[in-house]
Amino acid sequence: MLRIVTVFYKLLGFTLLSFLLGNDVALNVNVPSAVTAGTEFDVEVVLKKGNLNGFARFQHDLPLGLSARLIESSLGDFSTDDQKVRLVWLRLPDTKELKFVYRIKVDERLKGTFNLKGTFAYVENNERKTTTFQTAPITITPSTRIDPNLIVDINEYQTVVPVQAPVTFLASNVKCIRQTPIPSGEANNFLVKLLVNKGNAQKFAKIEEDVPPGFTAEALETKDAVFTFKDQKVKFLWMNLPADPRFVVSYKLIASDGKGDITVNLKGTFSYLVGDVTRVIDIIQKDIDLSNIDPKALEEVMSLVSGTEGASFVSSFTEPYPEGGIEIPIAYKKIEDKPKRRVAPEFNMQPFMLAPEKGVYYRVQIAAGHKPINIKRYFNRYNITSYEVRTEKHEGWYKYSIGSFKDYKEARDFRILIWNTTRINDAFVTAYNNGIRITVQEALMITNQQWYR
Repeated sequence: MLRIVTVFYKLLGFTLLSFLLGNDVALNVNVPSAVTAGTEFDVEVVLKKGNLNGFARFQHDLPLGLSARLIESSLGDFSTDDQKVRLVWLRLPDTKELKFVYRIKVDERLKGTFNLKGTFAYVENNERKTTTFQTAPITITPSTRIDPNLIVDINEYQTVVPVQAPVTFLASNVKCIRQTPIPSGEANNFLVKLLVNKGNAQKFAKIEEDVPPGFTAEALETKDAVFTFKDQKVKFLWMNLPADPRFVVSYKLIASDGKGDITVNLKGTFSYLVGDVTRVIDIIQKDIDLSNIDPKALEEVMSLVSGTEGASFVSSFTEPYPEGGIEIPIAYKKIEDKPKRRVAPEFNMQPFMLAPEKGVYYRVQIAAGHKPINIKRYFNRYNITSYEVRTEKHEGWYKYSIGSFKDYKEARDFRILIWNTTRINDAFVTAYNNGIRITVQEALMITNQQWYR
């Protein structure tokens, strides 16, 4: 039974909130009791983790008008998006105590009192546990440098300011540039190099290139991406983008008969995530030299590309990426395009709803969408006729999956079978525990199973 004891300490204007989560596990959150609008304050979090050593996730929800940045890490994956501060450990460090600090800036127009609410999730004795908490009240003293008529209470601000996905200004920072393919001197083969400038994109990303007939492709430099070549398409797929702000990947085009064209024309896209929105941009080809990957050299290459090059797309039908619920595209449309067909509302989804099973198990997700579809008719087009498709409503999406496996490797092999025998190229493995959707990493840790690429 999870035991939660909350203790408050007040000292010199700061409030220390201590959560006792178990015999040896405690979470201390230190925040000021007051702050002035237009200034910043630090949130200090100390985790006394006892014998915990597996997955853990700390999350704070930020009210609108507040923004955060990391000051001091503790070997976790830090992110701030959608007004949430997250620190995730796939495996907690060995030290008994972890400390991290992030800094919050308060909008100059605010006043009033607020709490920081959050959750802490972890795995203990092969069981996932989650607790919610909130800090003591923090009072915002109005700024004296702003017109009083412009000042608004932070609680009212939550309703008068619409939430906007930060897409427009981030999209211009993300570029993918292809060096004009270089003849390799081997039977008309070509070397293809691509420069990625990732901007603020950090998690999911995908490069997809159409390969001309008469050529196959093999990976050279992947930067830890999963590389595939199928149906004349090259794909680089990242769960998490590399840490470098700019990096180069490459592959070789191999002339199947040794007599490939003297020149090749390639067309491709780069997909990435901004908040909860998947963006897709065209890959730009330039007569440049990417053999020098020195940061200054790559900066010069980026200066050759204007901010308007590369048409921007959003995904029209997306599926979540297995790590962290990220959305990735499986079909695209231009922003201005209108859907050609509406889903018939009379289709009865109830017989196709996914029923919970006991224990940890895996399924293969094949699609997702915001609106229900005629399952029988839709998936017949993708050659999914031999499997029972089931759907579930999860985080505002209808998610469609097939199969049920206790062993991750069997689910992985089934996913590859779907790739090879149907028109669905982006199927992936999902995990459940007693009917509750969890990450694949958590499922592997709970069951002590091995991950396979």
